Amino acid sequence: MLAGMPKQRTLPADRVDPRVLRTRALLREAALAIAAERDVESMTIADIAERATVNRATVYQHYRDRDALLLDAMEEEVGRLARAAARCPLTHPAQCTPGELAELFRHVETNATLYRRMLGPGGSARFVNRLRELLAEEVAAQLGAVGDDGDGSGATALLELRAHYLAGAFVGVFTRWVTMTGGPTAEQAAEEVWGLLRGTSPGRGAADLP
Repeated sequence: MLAGMPKQRTLPADRVDPRVLRTRALLREAALAIAAERDVESMTIADIAERATVNRATVYQHYRDRDALLLDAMEEEVGRLARAAARCPLTHPAQCTPGELAELFRHVETNATLYRRMLGPGGSARFVNRLRELLAEEVAAQLGAVGDDGDGSGATALLELRAHYLAGAFVGVFTRWVTMTGGPTAEQAAEEVWGLLRGTSPGRGAADLP
């Protein structure tokens, strides 16, 4: 290094430059703001760049495409929903809807506009897959804690199938529910879903949980 030149600061290998974090946060905020206003399908990288007051090249420096950015923007929300699902006891008495399940539906209801955009026809397939994946993980953890399917890879595979079946059911219900006009309340939706899960709904139970 030449004498008199300032020494350059270097970040540890595992630390992300704060400027990168700020830019990504700005892009995520812009994407979510636009998603709350119109269908995700109509959103472009140029729209996000304009809202974030950066150029398109900056967006591509951080994200491969629009859906990758949207998925990152929604990761925190997906995590919150998955944690809410994890609090739902799957072995609750059949005739009594768990309050945690109603709380899960209230969470979706509170963010209905965003879920409507992301889960609807003009939404993001990657988001749907990520949501289903995280919900399946939480359901599998609960089923594994209370199940009696035995040991071995066969039992694990069956548990995984059940978890994904239930996660897919939840995603399907959420998708339809947030698009309904004059649909059931969060409490009513939770009660109906619980009845289906436990076999006490007029439609009869589909999951036959332990």
